[in-house]
Amino acid sequence: MSEQKMRLKLPQKVTKQLALKDGDQVKITLRNHDALIQSSASEISLYQRISLAWYVLPAVVCALVFNAFFAVREDNQIPLSGNTSLATATILLGVIVGTILFGIFFIRERRNQTNTFSKNIYWRNFPVIILSFALILGLGLLGFFWLFRTMFDGLSFDRLTATIIFFIFETIINYVMILVAFSLAPNMLIRLFTLVIISGVLIAMASNTSRRWWQYNLSFLGTKLASNSWQFNITLMFSALIMVALVDYIFVSLHASYPHSWRLNVLRGVLTLMAVDLGSVGFFPNNAASHYMHDKVSGFLVYFIIILIVGIRWLLPGITKEFLTLSYTIGAILVAADILFQGVGYLSLTAFEIIGFVLSFGWVVMLLQLLQQLIDRGTRVFYVKAKVKPSENKQDLL
Repeated sequence: MSEQKMRLKLPQKVTKQLALKDGDQVKITLRNHDALIQSSASEISLYQRISLAWYVLPAVVCALVFNAFFAVREDNQIPLSGNTSLATATILLGVIVGTILFGIFFIRERRNQTNTFSKNIYWRNFPVIILSFALILGLGLLGFFWLFRTMFDGLSFDRLTATIIFFIFETIINYVMILVAFSLAPNMLIRLFTLVIISGVLIAMASNTSRRWWQYNLSFLGTKLASNSWQFNITLMFSALIMVALVDYIFVSLHASYPHSWRLNVLRGVLTLMAVDLGSVGFFPNNAASHYMHDKVSGFLVYFIIILIVGIRWLLPGITKEFLTLSYTIGAILVAADILFQGVGYLSLTAFEIIGFVLSFGWVVMLLQLLQQLIDRGTRVFYVKAKVKPSENKQDLL
């Protein structure tokens, strides 16, 4: 069987993305009828790109500060939890140092011209992304140490043991935040948006169980009568900021494939206004002083969802019949729930709000994922020319 040498002319965008130079070898992996092209740089594992010093040295410095702080206080037995404890120090320093490292490496990737995602994130969205990941890290550490406190109530350590445990926690936190900065992608932002709003609402519900919040309404969680109402309200505001950043990125990327599309501009405007309105629900809690504004902005959320569900057929190019059917089904359920609540009086206000929130939020997340898939389809298709001739050297590689 005779061998052939094939030359592929790749577009400049592809060679730039692969960081190819003259004479570089590339690896082509065949899977059925598909071919995957990889440069030597792309074969380097993400974990190998993270230097040990980047996350260990900051942890060492933090551990020294931790030990010195308790040495000055002459505390040789350090409790696991409490105001001055291992948990408090880990959460405080972990969030501060972890967020700083995330910001440094996010900026580094932002300046990396081969990172298409980071390049399409505008600097105006930078504070939103940084604060959002800091919030997620803080909530995660709070939940983790709350679980530890429940399992090991009254546990304490000597200062050396506590310092070693603190160092281990800080190293893990630093590594995870750097890894997230390197691997940040649109789907991660969508998951972040989902995680922030769901975790915030669930925490607010759990912390107000004894106050029987469900006897009032969902908005009760953000009022002065609720415990830690700031968590519920700030969750809505942070979720709104993440959604604004996500919508901004998605439509900047879509502009390359669908330039000057008025339909997409309208869709972008509605989604952005809905995100701002979501944040306003948290900014104007359902207290006596802001009750009127709360009702108004909550009502506008319903209008935005209706506009999107009805108009998605015309606003989104290439929409599938399956998504249209799902959208209209959700719309019909929302209308039926409204009739059962206001017309018949069968549903309570709390039940109606929960049904509306779950269905509307779920639909928005699916829409964002659909838009991301549209970006993937629009930016991964390239046409290249192939020239085949008999090989002059059997050792030639593609």
